[in-house]
Amino acid sequence: MGKKILHIISSPQGESSVSKKLGNAIIEKIKAKYPDSFVKERNLTTIPFPHLDKVQIGSWFTPAENRSPEQLDAIKISEEAIAELQEANIYVIDAPFYNFAIPSTLKAYLDHIARPGITFRYNENGQPEGFLKNKKAYVATASSGVYSEGQFQSFDFVSPYLKFLLGFLGITDVAIIRVEGLRIDGIKETAFEKGVESITIN
Repeated sequence: MGKKILHIISSPQGESSVSKKLGNAIIEKIKAKYPDSFVKERNLTTIPFPHLDKVQIGSWFTPAENRSPEQLDAIKISEEAIAELQEANIYVIDAPFYNFAIPSTLKAYLDHIARPGITFRYNENGQPEGFLKNKKAYVATASSGVYSEGQFQSFDFVSPYLKFLLGFLGITDVAIIRVEGLRIDGIKETAFEKGVESITIN
């Protein structure tokens, strides 16, 4: 049975982006296992999400029938993004290392999809409950250094943040796929191939 795959692209490097190439490799392996799968792209560099402002946040907490024309326009991009997430079975998120964290394009997107009452809530015990359940996420990350182990492991603010936030939204099945050491001699030569080899589809 085919899957509905949402490919979220955050690198501005276009087709030369290693994280995008890795994301594409993940998708190819998913399609090999589930041949009738459908892929939808959300490219955050061609259609960037605005940083949150007073109008955006106000639109979230205003009943739909009371929203101003400005609020209705502001909330549209968030509503569309959340609908895509709800529809998809699998997310492939390209997340390159930018100064040890995710690009601001991806952070702005995440700010628009983390909506109280829509993608998460706090239950009667004060515990968070995410509504994007029974989903699978693959995070395709690329870095010039090695952060999965060794002395710089604590500098990785990409995978811990994304695993936490996705889990907060109900997405607990998260695989981190890495291409790392892209600027290190002796590692960079085979970094991409090793990253692709590490992809396991379940």
